[in-house]
Amino acid sequence: MKPSITPRLWAPVLALAMGTSLAACGSGGDDEAGSGDDQTLTVLAAASLTESFTDLKKEFEADHEGVKVKLVFDSSAALAELAEQGAPGDVLATADKRTMDEAEANDGTGSDPQQFATNVVTLAVPSANPGKITSFADIAKPGVSYVVCVPSAPCGAASQTLLKSNKITAKPASEETDVKAVLAKVTANEADAGLVYATDVTSAGDDVKGIEVPGAAADPNTYWVAQTSNAKAKDLAGDWIDLMRGADGKKVLTAAGFGTS
Repeated sequence: MKPSITPRLWAPVLALAMGTSLAACGSGGDDEAGSGDDQTLTVLAAASLTESFTDLKKEFEADHEGVKVKLVFDSSAALAELAEQGAPGDVLATADKRTMDEAEANDGTGSDPQQFATNVVTLAVPSANPGKITSFADIAKPGVSYVVCVPSAPCGAASQTLLKSNKITAKPASEETDVKAVLAKVTANEADAGLVYATDVTSAGDDVKGIEVPGAAADPNTYWVAQTSNAKAKDLAGDWIDLMRGADGKKVLTAAGFGTS
């Protein structure tokens, strides 16, 4: 049995729901997520998509007059469970296929999932590199602290696989809820290293350095998207997915460090 969603995860989505429901009073049609000319598209997305989806939001709103895009970022597993439980949301984007498959099996999706990107797990170290880490194997050295995502998150599941394949038995200092929380520990110098994605190293700029993880490039995480089963703005959800998977979306994703097909 899955754990129930915590209030922290429900709060932002329920806030969106209240605003959407109040605005929808007196309007009709399946794709009316707001009153009058105002519509809202709610996108539930893996935390690693923060920068790229924020850029796509600006482009989408510019091309859809009167439409506001609400972005909710968190662990893929947490957001998939929200979709399964019928929380407000029109689009679900996950950082691995396993999580999307579970959402689909539990009636959380309302359209066929489609792959749109790939990402590679990378070791991030603070720019000053206090742990003097030059290779992935160095995280096993005495006195070195590293952090990972919780195993239920795609970044955590991938990290566990890579730690095992590289015969790293040293335990992490902590397990964080999502990849952005791991990155925050590293940039704040609260850990000597953290297992994140290549895109996170790109977004952090000069604050971190990336170190290749042996075997990661050969087995990247695949990113998937689908409409949710509870989608209210179905036409807008379809337009968002088309943007993500089209030439403009690929350009934004590639610039952020994702692979696209």
